Amino acid sequence: MQWRRLARFHRETLHGRERRLAAIGGELKRIRECAGLPQRVAEEAESLVKRYFEVVAGFPPEVAAVAVLWTAAKVAGVPRPLEDFLRCSKADESRVRRVAWRLKEVMKLGGKPSIEDYVKTLAARVNLPAAVVKAAVELLEKNKRVLAGKNPWVSAAAALWLASLKKLGLLKALAEAAGTTPTSIRNAAKRMRV
Repeated sequence: MQWRRLARFHRETLHGRERRLAAIGGELKRIRECAGLPQRVAEEAESLVKRYFEVVAGFPPEVAAVAVLWTAAKVAGVPRPLEDFLRCSKADESRVRRVAWRLKEVMKLGGKPSIEDYVKTLAARVNLPAAVVKAAVELLEKNKRVLAGKNPWVSAAAALWLASLKKLGLLKALAEAAGTTPTSIRNAAKRMRV
């Protein structure tokens, strides 16, 4: 009986990812044609979506497509202002900038960064001491299973907040540095065992 549930879960997950890739791909094509971008930018965008799917998967297809195309245009050496892409889409500018920022961070770190990289980056942005960083990394190591598949920025921010003894002013600073909301950080902190 359990193997049937696992097989169904696998089928749904696999199809969900494929469905998501197809939706983003359709938006990429539509926006590329509307903005009049060269084919090499579209090819670069498709490779970025496949390589960094975890980064863009949680956002609506139009937001992901605009962010990826904007980033791909820069990478391909044909930079364009964001407004050129937003004219062709209903995507929210702030969300597009957030996705593009996350893409840039992951690309800069060369592949998929470890959770420790996220913690160190956030700690540097809000000027936290090394002792808090160490405690946060240990906390994340203890809670690996709970945090699997969750947004690494939110998890890192929650661990730093818990390690710094839940300072309220720090919560807002961490949320801003991680590109998320204080509520998301609080919810992630509730899932962790201290």
